[in-house]
Amino acid sequence: MKFPVIAFAGVTATVIGIAGFADGNHLRKGLGDLIASAAPELAVPFGNVGDSRKGAREPGSRDVAQAETPSEAETPPPDEPAAVDESALRYFASQGDTARLQAEISRLRALYPNWTPPEDPLAVPRNEDVQLEAMWQLYAEGRYAEVRKAIADRRSREAGWQPPADLLERLDVAEARARLVNASDLKQYETVIQVGASTPILLTCSEVDVLWRVAEAFAETKRQGRARDAYLYILKNCDSGPERLATLQKAAALLPYAMVQELLSYEKPNASGTLEFESIRDDLARRFVAEGEDDATLAVDPKYLQRVERLVETQGTASDALLLGWYHLRRKNMSAAEQWFRRAREKQDSASASQGLALTLIDRKAPEEAEKVLYPWRDASADARATYMAATANLLAMEPPVILTGEVLQRIAQETIKARDPATAQQFGWYARTLGQPQTALQWFSTALSWKPDDEPSAYGLAITRHQLGDTAGTAEIQRLWAGRSERIARLGEPEKPAEPAQLPAPPVLQGAKPNVAAGGQPAGAVVRRQGGLPARVGTAPRQVVRRTIACRETLDPSRLSPQAALARGWCLMDMNRPLEAVQAFEVALRAPASAVREDAAYGQSLAYLRAGLTSKAAVAATKSPQSRARVAELQTAILADRAIAAFDAGRYRETLIFLDQLRRISTERTDLMVLRGYAYLNLNRFAEAKRIFEAAAATGNRDARRGLADVSREQEIWPNK
Repeated sequence: MKFPVIAFAGVTATVIGIAGFADGNHLRKGLGDLIASAAPELAVPFGNVGDSRKGAREPGSRDVAQAETPSEAETPPPDEPAAVDESALRYFASQGDTARLQAEISRLRALYPNWTPPEDPLAVPRNEDVQLEAMWQLYAEGRYAEVRKAIADRRSREAGWQPPADLLERLDVAEARARLVNASDLKQYETVIQVGASTPILLTCSEVDVLWRVAEAFAETKRQGRARDAYLYILKNCDSGPERLATLQKAAALLPYAMVQELLSYEKPNASGTLEFESIRDDLARRFVAEGEDDATLAVDPKYLQRVERLVETQGTASDALLLGWYHLRRKNMSAAEQWFRRAREKQDSASASQGLALTLIDRKAPEEAEKVLYPWRDASADARATYMAATANLLAMEPPVILTGEVLQRIAQETIKARDPATAQQFGWYARTLGQPQTALQWFSTALSWKPDDEPSAYGLAITRHQLGDTAGTAEIQRLWAGRSERIARLGEPEKPAEPAQLPAPPVLQGAKPNVAAGGQPAGAVVRRQGGLPARVGTAPRQVVRRTIACRETLDPSRLSPQAALARGWCLMDMNRPLEAVQAFEVALRAPASAVREDAAYGQSLAYLRAGLTSKAAVAATKSPQSRARVAELQTAILADRAIAAFDAGRYRETLIFLDQLRRISTERTDLMVLRGYAYLNLNRFAEAKRIFEAAAATGNRDARRGLADVSREQEIWPNK
């Protein structure tokens, strides 16, 4: 998922002054230590600045140009004021460059504490040395290479002439700054750090742009702790409001959430009494919430979430709602995520909003809406297409199957082929089998295997469909290709061991495999055990409510009734255990204009078909009107459980396992269904799996599971002799 880029406008200070404030040495030393700790090989230049010229250098060390406070030995006595070169003041003042002028005043004050700046820098007398004056002019214009050339030319012409030390020092610093800025622009971050370490005079509040670039270099080279220290240096020592604001913005773009919270603790009130970072707090909140989407473990302070929520309410921007949607999605807060994605789509439909909403819909088992929502945006990105294909696969896998229009099926098929998506192709195969279209199922299973040759479920679907159609050679070919890779494919076609009532007790009663009827008028379920040792279908018992059944004892044509009366008659017939007549009554009720009546009618008709043992028709009936999530879950569970029992009744034990696997995907497998699974394994002579299932169920105290364990032991003893 791509998020909107939150642009943080930086305030770039083009300060080219050289010196710091009055405490320049202290500031330079503090940040010098910082860089030296990150780059130990450059530690020499960051010793005590005042002591850098004392004592002998160690072998291999190198000199670094840096501004130093004159040592006591070099400082003139108080009665002999040092000569201060004020030429640069006149140049900067004449150019109207107040930033450079102030930087130069700060530098001279740091070097000469007793010096007083002139009231009018323009009144500073010109240098009598015209050539030197020209060099200063070139320097003031930033033409450093020409200054170097002018110095070299004069040295060659005038033996013994030396340029002022101040000019050379300022030239060294200016060239170092230029190298650092150029390296920063070219993203040569190690060079930035090295130049900064070699020129600590640049690391002062008068050179905030350089400090920002050094901090960026640390962050981009995975030394975020050092970057934080550089930003902290500015917030602790520098007073310019715009520069402090820009510092926080730059730090927020490069540092993790926790470090930015530390920087925020140094916020100060401004002249108006408000906090200095208040103007960017909305953007900060957006950035923090976006970071929470990237990292699901990040606990963003609720105050930032609330701030973005207020922005959605007051500004109504879709991007803010999207931020909240993805934040909650990453934390599995699907209900909240769905709410924000819907808000975003109301403001502005987009690929991101539709993809997020589709993911929440898939999670709550509403793939039909997910497919509809995301279809227009399916090609927006790879992520959007993957989400769309997941929605289609889930839609086709629904139980009971959703009856889709030809238009929807055609577009899903086209997108499946275009994307070459094996998962959706496989689900198309199972969907076709459910609707009784084995030839179509064969095509889709074969297609899925051509795209993903190691897709065992597709191979199994192809094998059982060929076996169903009597294609013995085709089934054998699949078994040959999958020999040693799939036990269930290998066992396909083997004669299934018939159940012998005298030896094999019946599986347990399956409680609640059909929807239950509560006192409030919801259907209740009861299961009976069929004689002969095999499980019976699920059947619904009379409704556990007091009803006047006299009204439906006589046979009549329900088409003459109103939809509401037909609905009442349908439930009455269900109470009297006349499900096929109830089906007709519910069909009339489905014509009602009221959606609530239609929903109850579709629900009742599905139950009636289930009681009559017509499971496929029950699945179709359930789709005639939208149902609540609770009812959908009930019907899905009941239909799959009934199909599993019907397959077991018919001795189709592998098919029983398929239905139980599908049921397990939508709900937790109950103990009684685990026992049914165990007996299916047992009848297939898969003793190890049967024993494992029975042991798991027996651990809950289930008596039928313990009996199943005994049956496994007995069958293992007698099976080799059969």
